Amino acid sequence: MSEPFTVAIDGPAASGKGTISRAVAARFGLAHLDTGLLYRAVGVRMLDGIDPVEAAQALTRADLADEGRLRGAEAAQAASKVAVIPEVRAALVDFQRAFARRAGGAVLDGRDIGTVICPEAEVKLFVTASAEVRAHRRYLELRAKGDETAEEAVLADVIARDARDSERAAAPLRAAGDAIRIDTSHLSIDEAVETATRVVGERLKQR
Repeated sequence: MSEPFTVAIDGPAASGKGTISRAVAARFGLAHLDTGLLYRAVGVRMLDGIDPVEAAQALTRADLADEGRLRGAEAAQAASKVAVIPEVRAALVDFQRAFARRAGGAVLDGRDIGTVICPEAEVKLFVTASAEVRAHRRYLELRAKGDETAEEAVLADVIARDARDSERAAAPLRAAGDAIRIDTSHLSIDEAVETATRVVGERLKQR
């Protein structure tokens, strides 16, 4: 496939959208961009003392290389804070749109892909799950890394982050009107991936 084909996958933290996005990209040979990493990278640079708007405007692919730090809890908190800054979001829009329309197709996952970044995407999915389920998943991830944070604290963090993402003035987290919702609360990883790949596969057949 040489022409652009964009799959926009949105949803809250720990909903499974990242896992689904990577699987869809691998299944159909599409490029993948976790747009949350862009905000995490800006957040990390902010933690290092750099103005977040300046960091966003100067962001390069090299800033995304240290995934170990970018995937940490501190980076996640910082990302949520810089994501509410309109100037930061504006600085990252062109980067994301160019990636989305690259030849050969692309999968982007984030919180405003189907609503703001790629409203004309060929496929839009909104992946969600209950706050309790998402907090438990995050808690297990943290424990596996040796973090002994209490599950109640993780749940409180998930709820607070949902509120920030949903209530921000700039590109709030919400499902696009024409997005297909996938609730992963009671789905296995394989079931969730199968649901998503079926939707994308059917759309590809229509091209």
